[in-house]
Amino acid sequence: MLTKSIVMLDFETTGLSPEMGDRITEVAALRIADGVIVDRYVSLVNCGVRIPSFITGLTGITQKMVDGAPPAAEVVPRLLEFIGADPLAAHNASFDEKFLRAEGGRLGMGTGHQGTLCSLKLSRRVFPMLGSYKLGNLGSAFGIRFRGTAHRAEADAEVAAEVLLHIGRHLAASYGIRAIDPALLLSVNKLAAAKVPTFLQKHAASQPAA
Repeated sequence: MLTKSIVMLDFETTGLSPEMGDRITEVAALRIADGVIVDRYVSLVNCGVRIPSFITGLTGITQKMVDGAPPAAEVVPRLLEFIGADPLAAHNASFDEKFLRAEGGRLGMGTGHQGTLCSLKLSRRVFPMLGSYKLGNLGSAFGIRFRGTAHRAEADAEVAAEVLLHIGRHLAASYGIRAIDPALLLSVNKLAAAKVPTFLQKHAASQPAA
């Protein structure tokens, strides 16, 4: 399951928009391969900006915590090196990817990941009857517990990674697909929910005989 590696990314930030000056305060990147998390890069980030009080209330990340953290000029290059050319995944991926590109751009660094998978969109396509696709609600629906504090990067990334693995196991069991890889999940991510079963049935039928 997930025989080729993929990196699950989660940022905590000062707000919603890097275009409006918002910056990252914490990052967690977890590499998933062969159905488990095999490596991780986690760090608070000092971007030299003020942490809004509502962000501290939501995440627990204080000004003192980021003031003592490594600077973005140190964290971001290490993060980009960690991701490398692997596909990227995130829950509500457009949010995390825009911050990744913005922070890299500030340092004159591009991103090298090969494709971006959104676990929120994928959950909608594979489980279209669920009432909510928020990370905490998906965790509850799939029996996945937070092992840390919600709205902290590592805890959120771990739950998102387990959601992705749950989806992979569900597809393998439901359609008889022997190898679930990022390329297949990226293809499903791009489909309308109604087209997913037929696509997966055809994919399963096209597999070489065992």
